[in-house]
Amino acid sequence: MIPYTEDERENITVYEQFNEAVVNITTETVAINWFLEPVPQEGGSGSGSIIDTKGYVLTNNHVIEKAYKVFVNLADGTQIEGSVVGTDPENDLAVIKFDPPRGAQLKVIPYGDSAGLKVGQKVLAIGNPFALERTLTVGIVSGLGRPVQTSRQNIIRDMIQTDASINPGNSGGPLLDTQGRIIGINTMIYSPSGGSVGIGFAVPVNTAKRVVAELIQYGKVRRGWIDASVVQIFPALVRYAKLPVESGLLVSRTKRNGFAERAGIRQGSDPVRYGSSVIYLGGDIITSVDGMKTQSLADLYSSLEDNKPGEKVAVEILRGGKTVKMEVTLADREEVLNQ
Repeated sequence: MIPYTEDERENITVYEQFNEAVVNITTETVAINWFLEPVPQEGGSGSGSIIDTKGYVLTNNHVIEKAYKVFVNLADGTQIEGSVVGTDPENDLAVIKFDPPRGAQLKVIPYGDSAGLKVGQKVLAIGNPFALERTLTVGIVSGLGRPVQTSRQNIIRDMIQTDASINPGNSGGPLLDTQGRIIGINTMIYSPSGGSVGIGFAVPVNTAKRVVAELIQYGKVRRGWIDASVVQIFPALVRYAKLPVESGLLVSRTKRNGFAERAGIRQGSDPVRYGSSVIYLGGDIITSVDGMKTQSLADLYSSLEDNKPGEKVAVEILRGGKTVKMEVTLADREEVLNQ
């Protein structure tokens, strides 16, 4: 019998118990040919974790984004067309579902807890890098609480940094602890060269646990929002309006008789044209929401990422050179931004 070290046995056990619960996700997208006709074409590839015996799979939103068709490839080689149940672009998470083959007993990866992670803790990643199915890599938690900006308005906060090798195709796959529990969803790498250089990031599983239930029930995540039109302060605005600060969110307008207005937030009254839009000057400047500094719109999105409509949050504003604190009831973000 080949002797294995305790560390090797740990790796082998986790892989043998849970690799079949990791699926390869492939997609088809629609392109337009020279004759302006829609034609299907091969899309991207990624990974996912089976989180329920009914066929629910947790993955990254960017893996299935813009997909016309989604296919789930199981460990035994079976390919099944799935459907997108819900997406949360803000946290780059998505849930898809497929119908398990008759009589199949799906292997499920259990949730862990990302709240108690420690830098230096051993972690394992299973995924499908470069379409090499169910590849295992091992590393440690290299950092915690990393804020990573994924778009102009979105910052995913509290991401887990790991040196476990993550490459294209690993996206959406699980980051596991030594008990085989999901503690993160592998999402992206920092790579000047395009390959793994030992800096990968995973969305913490506690974020996923909060989001998944809503995605399955509603297909989206309902979030709260301050029902006011705000403008991210920029240098030209500071100079023109002689603002007392160089960052923050200027309140241009509030919804008439809305939550923000009733809480005491004041809108601007002096209209000026900027490009194709009109900004009303003279209103309050929001500097903090729910205990987080709001120097940009991305900060506002982040501060309210885990708040629901109807909840109350602490808001700090600058008015006349003085800081004013108030409590504001949140409206529904989708309703406010689509008005």
